[in-house]
Amino acid sequence: MKGSICYHKQRKYYYVSWLHKGKRYKIYRYNGQKIYHTEIAEKLLSCMQADVEHGFFRIEKYTKETPTDVTPYLKKWLSAEKANLSPATYKDYLNSITNHLVPWFTKHPIQLHEIRYDTLCQLLGDIKRTGKGKLNVMYCLHRCLDYAWKSARIPFMPPFPERSKYNIDTAVIEWLPEDRQIKVIEAIPEEHRAIFWWLKYHLRRPSEAMALHKEDYDKEKDVFTVRRAFSSKELVQHTKTHKQHVIPCHPDFKPIMEKMAVSFGPYYFVNPTGKLKDKHYQHDFLVDLWNKACGTVGESIRMYAGLKHSSCSQFVNEYGGSIDQLQMLTDHARRDSVLKYTEVKVEAKRKIVADIIRLRRHSVGTNQQIKPNKIK
Repeated sequence: MKGSICYHKQRKYYYVSWLHKGKRYKIYRYNGQKIYHTEIAEKLLSCMQADVEHGFFRIEKYTKETPTDVTPYLKKWLSAEKANLSPATYKDYLNSITNHLVPWFTKHPIQLHEIRYDTLCQLLGDIKRTGKGKLNVMYCLHRCLDYAWKSARIPFMPPFPERSKYNIDTAVIEWLPEDRQIKVIEAIPEEHRAIFWWLKYHLRRPSEAMALHKEDYDKEKDVFTVRRAFSSKELVQHTKTHKQHVIPCHPDFKPIMEKMAVSFGPYYFVNPTGKLKDKHYQHDFLVDLWNKACGTVGESIRMYAGLKHSSCSQFVNEYGGSIDQLQMLTDHARRDSVLKYTEVKVEAKRKIVADIIRLRRHSVGTNQQIKPNKIK
């Protein structure tokens, strides 16, 4: 096999002598440390020979005095993929790499191609975040390794820990009944209510409502086309799912639409008190309006839950709509995504039990009144 182990008598350390493309290299570090024992030198030589055998040997991996090639590759991958990521996703990946992945792989030196299932399980256990936060960090690494595999940097894609290992609690959806939801919206200053009514009636995300343009409403067909969104305060020409959504204008929104202030810019909803050039709304501004209105009427619920979650839950639990109908309205790709809105409140469950008892008693009473003639 290629390569040999040598000993430097004066400096008293071992090194691997390696010929690569006509040039002789002396590799005297393993995982960033000088080699003072033959066992370590043999391990280094075995790793180099294994890389050659598997077809992904790179001399740079061994000449750099870095304990792992995962850290530089993560940064290289994120830089290469930045143009393909939304601003919010890029920001989340950068946080995962900077605050979690880089510190861990620096503390646990390992090469990119050496990452295995047990490595990933150890990483998962050491991430100091809640279940969903752990999932985000691991998904970032998954995307990076998938990129590395497609680029032939690693021989195969290692399996990741099962979802059950993340200890993700299924959160119960918070939502408001319609009468309480309407009270919150009516407590918002009138000049800002239109965008909140639109969110209530059309079951979309605030980032999509803020990005809605006047050209996105087709008056002849009476439909809105949701095709763009704001991501980390930047307008992007696609939605979160990268799909366009055509939704009919809700009849109850029509009177509100007729009273809306005229927009002289491209945006459908404009902030009359805003200082931005096109006067579009910003997410933090809407959240402040919502929270103040909640305080006025004695509610405490996040804006997203108070609008989209509440309207979806009302459709199933108050209007009697089906999950399939809700999925069609929201354009969710997976049915599982809308099943969370079937979690009815305690009062609704109590009403169901009461209705069953009432029907049963009525049935028993009917059977007692109509008795068959006895056969003599």
